[in-house]
Amino acid sequence: MTSALWFLLVGGLLLARGLTASILKRLPVTPAIIYLAVGLLVGPTVLNVFHFNPLKESALLEVLTEVALLISLFSAGIKMPVPVSLARWRPPILLATVSMAVSVGLVAAFAWYVLGLPLGAGILLGAILAPTDPVLATDVQIRHPGDRDQLRFTLTCEAGMNDGSAFPFVMLGLGLLGLHELGEFSLHWVLVDVLWATLAGIAIGVVSGAALGHLGWKLRSVPNEHTLMDDFLGLGLIGVVYGLSVLVGAWGFLAVFFAAVALRQTELKLAAAGQNSQDRPQAGRLELEAENACPDNEPPPTVSGGSLVFKEHLERLSELMLVLLIGGTLFLDSWSWRAVGLAFFLFMVARPVSVMASLLLTRTSWPMRGMVGWFGVRGIGSLYYLMYAIQHGLPEDLAMELIQLTLIAVSLSILVHGTSVKPLMSRFWGYRKPLPK
Repeated sequence: MTSALWFLLVGGLLLARGLTASILKRLPVTPAIIYLAVGLLVGPTVLNVFHFNPLKESALLEVLTEVALLISLFSAGIKMPVPVSLARWRPPILLATVSMAVSVGLVAAFAWYVLGLPLGAGILLGAILAPTDPVLATDVQIRHPGDRDQLRFTLTCEAGMNDGSAFPFVMLGLGLLGLHELGEFSLHWVLVDVLWATLAGIAIGVVSGAALGHLGWKLRSVPNEHTLMDDFLGLGLIGVVYGLSVLVGAWGFLAVFFAAVALRQTELKLAAAGQNSQDRPQAGRLELEAENACPDNEPPPTVSGGSLVFKEHLERLSELMLVLLIGGTLFLDSWSWRAVGLAFFLFMVARPVSVMASLLLTRTSWPMRGMVGWFGVRGIGSLYYLMYAIQHGLPEDLAMELIQLTLIAVSLSILVHGTSVKPLMSRFWGYRKPLPK
């Protein structure tokens, strides 16, 4: 496909998406299904006028998916409700840790016993497919900072954290394949890849987000109302936090997510503290009122709120581009029994079992456990980890095998989750409970 045809295709899709936004909301499918269908149509599956080779273009695809994830993680972090409490965060923390480990183990066992892959490749495949996706799962995630639906909060918070908690398992898989140093008795992996990288990433994010929140609030409080460019500040925070994390060997995805959480928390707490001390609203109440404030009582401007709309537009654009590329990679023979079987094992066994195991001792309702167990959407995050592994020296034959398995799992996730999200969410609506305070 020539550059002119590529611009024509993408431009036409953007126009169609913009003109039919209200129609797409009423359809029983998600926009990602339409993007995938267009990719399959113009790709090798049908017309074969366009083919994207993920092995040859792994460096480019790694950067594209990396940027898309960072923007989506920042948007998810901003939407986290205020204030942070253990009662709210316990289920998603368990999902991002216990469920992650169980899911990786189950996929690795399937890859070892059924697919005949080496142990290292099985663990790597599990780490690639285990994390849920913050880019494609917008229909089951928090819609705005004042959204207090418990299911959407749990899925959004899990997706924000498990993109970082998957990295230690990626490094373990690469280590077992001889592509990463694990150390004697795997001590290097435990101390550096698990403990240091995780704790340092969270610390960098929290400190950076809180610092920007205080600085922005202070500058806006000076006489003449110092003007800030919130979009630039949001992007700048992503870049600085992620770059610093990479330099010190911390998990940057965790850092960016927690930077956004800390930024939002700090700004709303400062706003609450600035109210009359005799009638100071709670931070959570302030957030809800801010969403519905009238023009005569507008909430104070914040970096997090000002940058959110721009980030969501970038998120939608990255979703269109990357799902279109996924469709353009697949051939008819890509849909092998191995790939389809792995995908349905992931959806029907690994995800539900891992969710039930992680939420076993919580007070989470059974209807919500079932919904969380089903809506483990796989997508852009899985592509990033795959490209990351390829760029770190994954053998070509094994890379081709993992590419096929991953792309089919992601494509089927777009299809089965994209067609079930709206009817299941509508049915669940009667069971929903507000977030605990």
